[in-house]
Amino acid sequence: MSVKKEFIGKTKNGIDVSFFRMTNKNGLVATVSDLGAAWIGLVAPDRDGVMKDVLLGYDDPETLYNNPGSLGSIVGRNANRIGGGRFKLGGKTYELAKNNGGNNLHSGPDVLQMRHFEAREGSIDGADFVIFRLESPEGDQGYPGSLKIEVVYTFTDFNDLIIEYKLRAGDKDTLANFTCHPYFNLAGHDSGDVLDQELWIDAPSICEIDENCLTTGKILPVMNTPFDFRSPKPIGRDISKANKQLKNAGDGYDHNFCLEHRLGRMKLAAAARDPKSGRYMEVYTGMPGIQLYTANSMHEEVTGKEGAHYKRWSGFALETQFYPDAINKGEWEQPVIFADEIKYFLTTYKFGVKD
Repeated sequence: MSVKKEFIGKTKNGIDVSFFRMTNKNGLVATVSDLGAAWIGLVAPDRDGVMKDVLLGYDDPETLYNNPGSLGSIVGRNANRIGGGRFKLGGKTYELAKNNGGNNLHSGPDVLQMRHFEAREGSIDGADFVIFRLESPEGDQGYPGSLKIEVVYTFTDFNDLIIEYKLRAGDKDTLANFTCHPYFNLAGHDSGDVLDQELWIDAPSICEIDENCLTTGKILPVMNTPFDFRSPKPIGRDISKANKQLKNAGDGYDHNFCLEHRLGRMKLAAAARDPKSGRYMEVYTGMPGIQLYTANSMHEEVTGKEGAHYKRWSGFALETQFYPDAINKGEWEQPVIFADEIKYFLTTYKFGVKD
């Protein structure tokens, strides 16, 4: 195995953009970028050995910089929404930009997807890796304290794409809820919608959301609702049913599924399969939640990689995370990293074929 670095070009404001391609012994290829520490490609075979890229993404530096939909980007310091764009920590209230219906979404508008990460690539014990590093200074995005961010992508001969976050706080407590935002289409990134692809999520409940997709603090059971994926079913089976939660999300899924395991304990949380190609994926995580998003607001105006034009429901995202807006809901697991503390978080996406 080896990592191949390819210079792609510059953004309009002069940021150099490179792609790092990791190829394992089975011929699968995982591609990541130093712009936004983004995961932008995963080429995998179907049951007949036909290779397809199953990740939606961009291959133009300027489009990747703006990244509509945050395709494949690392999101932090806080993923998802913070209600009212404010939170309290250590007795002090912090104000963030309101960039989504009066709330803060993905810590924007000064998001990590627009930043160049220092990169180092290598191989060890039959696996390729790329380490991305970035230091977020005190006050960055409105958050207290500084934070040293390290994101490690490792690709193995077992077809595992492992994402490890190593976060080191400065001399103040701060918020740290990071995720990766990949969109999958197991038939191929340019193959149309994912409604026939099957999904399983090991979650008995979801976080209720309001009309702005902000969690209300209420936990809803999935039984006898469109949100019950505890037995595999096509993503599109219930997506158009009359349901207030689906409507609040823009006529689709944009919800945190509540996983039943202790924080930090790795567990199989979700799995997906494309019946036509046989491509199969599993998600293992130690995070308490996983956000299912079905690209409800995606439109065809933006050109994706290889000239593709993605539309509504062209992909599904499975983002491992703390519950959205947990910092404002004290009964939930808190995404706080204390002064001088180091925290590690891990998620694995495993690929294969299953008939």
